[in-house]
Amino acid sequence: MFHLMFSLPCLYVIIRFIWPMPWAVPARMAVAVLLVLASQYHLYCRFSSGSVFSPEFARPLVILLNWAFGAILLSAVLQMVADIATLIAMLIRRRVLSIPAVVRYGLGTTALVLSAAGVHQAVGVPPVKDIEIAIKDLPSQFEGYQVLQLTDLHISRLFDAPWTQAVVSRSNDLGVDLIVATGDLIDGSVSDRARDVEALRNLHAPDGVYVIPGNHEYFFDYAAWMQYFVSLGMRPLANSHTVIERDHAQVVLAGVTDLTAPKTGFPPPDLKQAIAGAPKNAPILLLDHQPRNARDSAKQGVALQLSGHTHGGMILGIDRVIAVLNEGFVSGLYDVDGMSLYVNNGTALWPGFALRLGKPSELTRITLRRAVL
Repeated sequence: MFHLMFSLPCLYVIIRFIWPMPWAVPARMAVAVLLVLASQYHLYCRFSSGSVFSPEFARPLVILLNWAFGAILLSAVLQMVADIATLIAMLIRRRVLSIPAVVRYGLGTTALVLSAAGVHQAVGVPPVKDIEIAIKDLPSQFEGYQVLQLTDLHISRLFDAPWTQAVVSRSNDLGVDLIVATGDLIDGSVSDRARDVEALRNLHAPDGVYVIPGNHEYFFDYAAWMQYFVSLGMRPLANSHTVIERDHAQVVLAGVTDLTAPKTGFPPPDLKQAIAGAPKNAPILLLDHQPRNARDSAKQGVALQLSGHTHGGMILGIDRVIAVLNEGFVSGLYDVDGMSLYVNNGTALWPGFALRLGKPSELTRITLRRAVL
């Protein structure tokens, strides 16, 4: 079903875009075959590793396949827009109309260029994004406290060892007080990714580096990966919390498991368990990979929730669909019943669809401020 779903845009492009072109039949058939081959990118991923989420090919090939796959999807969208516009024009004019070949060439060129731009924007080391978030009852000792949020790194053959090292170097240069990684750090098994994730060992901050699982950790042996993160010097928070202190003042940092955990036999996210025994008057900062439970977090007294998962929607327009699937939360800062929710666009994104158009990746440096009442 997964591969069939991703084959439908290709079929639409062949029928509505390629076949009406004024080319010789052999040329149209050759292009159609190339499109079918490119559309099966995720099937090749499954052949390479057993998973559609882990393409074990050389990085240039992964980039090329993402460009081709993205061009097919964008061509399908643009062709559909052209078909709808033509249908409306036919209804208004009450006669049969066809899309000129020159328009089709324009649509195809646009799709190819946009896909190339989207892949280029997706695969680079992200820039630093600075935001300030006001926290109610934040102790004065934590005024100006800085947290770096990394999320959705999807370390893989696309986001490989040199990319990870560059992210770590840029992160360490920021000199923040605390680093948190809010899930989906990897795509692949420990044996396949050991070299690529090794640079995470060098992440450092005065108050430590904390990690929670995302849904992708459960795709690739959750227990093995969480143990491996510990060996890299990262501290897991899985339905648990820690207390950060500054001159006798306290802030609670809590983390929960992912919503998909029960599907693989692991405990679901449990915020009550995560904050059990926490100091009652200390603000709670929650790490939750998916933003969908934000309203429940607000009800339980969380001051700030940091999430990822959505990749910011990746492409303007598509982000509205992603928002619907995530209770309306897709990118940026939200006020949720008095709680601040920040949904990070992601440090990277899934290598199975590595395109960004208008939704850039980010290294997010968050400065905490005392809320002025």
